[in-house]
Amino acid sequence: MKSVMAKKMRTLGAGAGLVALMGCAATDPVYTQFYQESGAIVDTGTFGNATLNNRLIQTGEKDYTIDLARRFAAEVPSTVTFAFNSAQLDANAQATLRHQADWIRQFPEVRFKVFGHTDKVGSAAYNRRLGKRRAIAVVAYLTSLGISRSRLQAVVSFGETQPLILTDNRERRNRRTVTEVSGFVGRNPTVLDGKYAAIVNREYVASATYRTTLSQTELGQATQ
Repeated sequence: MKSVMAKKMRTLGAGAGLVALMGCAATDPVYTQFYQESGAIVDTGTFGNATLNNRLIQTGEKDYTIDLARRFAAEVPSTVTFAFNSAQLDANAQATLRHQADWIRQFPEVRFKVFGHTDKVGSAAYNRRLGKRRAIAVVAYLTSLGISRSRLQAVVSFGETQPLILTDNRERRNRRTVTEVSGFVGRNPTVLDGKYAAIVNREYVASATYRTTLSQTELGQATQ
């Protein structure tokens, strides 16, 4: 009698465990051999993206300029602001533009546009001229830092037409310039000219160089 009862209990326990397992699999997307085929978790949908990206760029199906523009906006403060009715660059604006220049120097194949903006105080015509003066001031400062004027493709003024803050009053955040990637020098990104070796060195050699504070003499002694 006891053996029969024990067998029934084992059967009921196994059945309950199976039901619980089936219920878990139905509600919880757990990667197990009961849920998906073996190895399904290895590829989460991004495998081959690098190759696809390279093919799209080489065939012209993807605009590499857009990618660089996003990178510039993410890595560098692209906006400087101005005092009311002024195109003078203050210390903060100059610091931002030095940061921009450092990034721009690393990409000799890239061209840029500088867009000037104003707040809504004043006439539309005057603000267009003021926005242009601000953009010119930024271009002049970047040029003084060694950036070729030919790479600063154009100077554009939107005046008061594209405010960040919707107000008719004075607003410093609207009194700004924005630097953006606009394209490539020549037929880049192929860059099949004398500068291509420098670009390769920057992307694949210099970026992998170990940074050290040791002098060349100390490095020589360390390797002896």
